[in-house]
Amino acid sequence: MNTPELLCPAGDLERLKFAVLYGADAVYVGATEFGMRTAPKNFTMEQLAEGVQFAHAHGRRVYLTVNTMPTNEEIARMPDFLRRARETGVDAFIVADLGVLAMAKHVAPDMELHISTQAGIVNYAAACAAYDLGAKRVVLARELSLRDIAVIRENTPPELELEAFVHGAMCVSVSGRCLLSHYLTGRGANRGECTQPCRWKWQLSEEHRPGRAYEIGETDEGSYILNADDLCTAPFLDLIIAAGVDSLKIEGRAKTAYYAASTASAYRRALRAYARDPEHYVCPEDVLEELTRTSHRHYSTGFYFGPEGAVQNTKQGGYIREWEVVGIVEDWREGVAFCTQRGKFCLGEQIEALTPSGETVCFTPEWVRDGEGALIESTPHPKMCFSLPCVHALPVGSFLRHKLKGTEN
Repeated sequence: MNTPELLCPAGDLERLKFAVLYGADAVYVGATEFGMRTAPKNFTMEQLAEGVQFAHAHGRRVYLTVNTMPTNEEIARMPDFLRRARETGVDAFIVADLGVLAMAKHVAPDMELHISTQAGIVNYAAACAAYDLGAKRVVLARELSLRDIAVIRENTPPELELEAFVHGAMCVSVSGRCLLSHYLTGRGANRGECTQPCRWKWQLSEEHRPGRAYEIGETDEGSYILNADDLCTAPFLDLIIAAGVDSLKIEGRAKTAYYAASTASAYRRALRAYARDPEHYVCPEDVLEELTRTSHRHYSTGFYFGPEGAVQNTKQGGYIREWEVVGIVEDWREGVAFCTQRGKFCLGEQIEALTPSGETVCFTPEWVRDGEGALIESTPHPKMCFSLPCVHALPVGSFLRHKLKGTEN
């Protein structure tokens, strides 16, 4: 039975640790340069070494994104960057540029190389070419169907690993190759600086009617004509695995530690269900419930069942957000959880705890105390220490959350 790797995003050291604790087999990260995401804090070389040490201590792997298309000035710095990155102990480089690929083979000949989705691998000839150039893995373009992936698997060396996205934001452009952000704002998508104009609300203007704007669509809110829905494949993970995918990748390096933990937990539970009965996989209901507890756009099946599945939500460009994190458990002793605040909640509200094992615990605390032990009615201050009673033992790193007012069924 082929149980694939669960690969999760980590935008900084905290997110890396939570992804590992909540079920990731591997994490992918970026350094302070040469990665496709500049919004996250990313990792200094010292932080990267610490993250690798933490992951390896838990039997997990770390992959470093080096997948921008470097300029001449940048490529001159690349050999030294690759050497320093190699010394941190990362398990693989994720690359897109052929020059970077050649440099990595020379500078770090023992390093595993993965070809980024930025390279746009959409057929088996390209995948085989990447393998011949030294790639251990190719990250497939997001525009492929299940059948497309199966054909690639059938026509590539079995030693070549296939990685595919299974959850998170999708891009309106083919494999993220978009110039819209650069054209409109000077911030290039392929430099990790995308301003996401595809999420903006657009209007039309007409040449002979200057100053007049026309709504696109049939609603008063206008139309988000480029806005792609988020991807969610938990209900059909078995089909992706059957197509020959070796690594299931969750998108979201720019998202929170809570997102990293929640999505890792959900897909880990889905994979456990698959491992129990691969021939009769049914996505557990609690997995689908968990995937509603992080901010997300409307979910779709992406391109896995053909282009018609890659739905665009033209009515709104924002997120669905019904739950909020209110704290992280730092310790639990004798029926009391000691926490750090991540959002305000008030005495009397029901709390749901998500634990690293994937178990959830619901309770309504009878009291709340601040860091000095005084009874309080709410937790209004960012990062404040507080404690509350919970009969159920809550492991360190558990997230406390509540349903936002106005979203109750």
